[in-house]
Parts: sequence; structure tokens; C-alpha cells
Amino acid sequence: MPCRFQELRKKEVINADNGCKIGFADDLEIDTKCAKLIALIVYGRPRLFGILGRSDDCYIPWEKIRLIGEDAILVEKSVQKMTNKAKNRNRFVTFCHRLFL
Repeated sequence: MPCRFQELRKKEVINADNGCKIGFADDLEIDTKCAKLIALIVYGRPRLFGILGRSDDCYIPWEKIRLIGEDAILVEKSVQKMTNKAKNRNRFVTFCHRLFL
């Protein structure tokens, strides 16, 4: 079944082992040299309406995806967390800068 990225973003990413919702597919990592999909990335949830940044992103290697269905994407339980602490600090500084200037 062919699927466009726009359609992929509307699908929930679910842990196939315990049924927990991870989030929605937000981004893809692609190797441009060989035109191969490397990973699916799910952005972390916003904390305090996004003011304090968001939690860590989930990096799901393409090999860990079990099934892409009509409504959901099932993945294996061992997904990696991508830390974005520096990104969160930069957002907070930008927010404070906009707030006070």
C-alpha cells in the first residue's frame, strides 16, 4: 500500500509489545546518498504549553517498525530517546527574550 508522508503524519505510533501510545509520526530521517529511509522520529510532548520546551524525541529505526496500518504504526518496544535539552534551553531563552523585550 503506497503511503505519502502527509498520510503517515496522521497515524499514531504505538508500541506493539504493551499497546502504549508513543505519539504521531512527525519526521523521517533519510539517507540521501542511497535514497533509503533510516528512521521515523516522534517529537516529544510539550511541557507547560511549550514554554518549558518538550520531552525527549523518540528515534525509531526503520528496522523496528513492525507494521504500518491504515490508522496506526506498530513498533517494537526498544525505541531510542533523542535528548533535546539544549534545544529546550534555547527555546526558553528565546521566550524570555520575547517576553521582556
